[in-house]
Amino acid sequence: MPKQVDHGSRRRQIAEAVCQLADESGLEGVTLRDVAARAKVSMGAVQRCFGTKEEMLAFALSDIGERIAARVAARLVQSPAQSARSTLGHAVAEVSLLQEEHRAEARVWLAFMAQAAVSPALAEILRSNYTGLQTAFARLVADACDTPDPDRAARTLLALADGLTTHVLIGHLSPTAALDVLDAHLNHLWDERAR
Repeated sequence: MPKQVDHGSRRRQIAEAVCQLADESGLEGVTLRDVAARAKVSMGAVQRCFGTKEEMLAFALSDIGERIAARVAARLVQSPAQSARSTLGHAVAEVSLLQEEHRAEARVWLAFMAQAAVSPALAEILRSNYTGLQTAFARLVADACDTPDPDRAARTLLALADGLTTHVLIGHLSPTAALDVLDAHLNHLWDERAR
């Protein structure tokens, strides 16, 4: 009897190999042959899971987005915040990928962002991820303070999160300094809305 393969599990295994290779040498270092070797599967298995390299990259990017979203949700459930303000702070800090244990994921995320500038498929995935985050952040901002434009505040927070990720990765800011910047921005947002 032929061995049954869990197709979803195999795709996630390959996506993890893509991320490991992208972390080591950027997306240009991701080849089907290297992905197969890293995932410990045959080239044929990779090709059965993904018709093209672009499809494989798109799945890997979606998988990263899902992992980040799941971590944000888990963090909020594990340590329930006292207010919409602290909930928003926790969520933005998690999305910023500032902690050491998320450094590899941050490098891979930024590699995908750079590739998305020339890949409509990857750009669409990122737009969808950011739209979902913006909606969630806008809802939290609206709950936390009386603001005429919670969408604008949410867009600003997303841009700040991405910028802080970059600054930490290149060593311009420490994670602690980046969190201080984020906290100062949130304090300014609440103070401005309290006036």
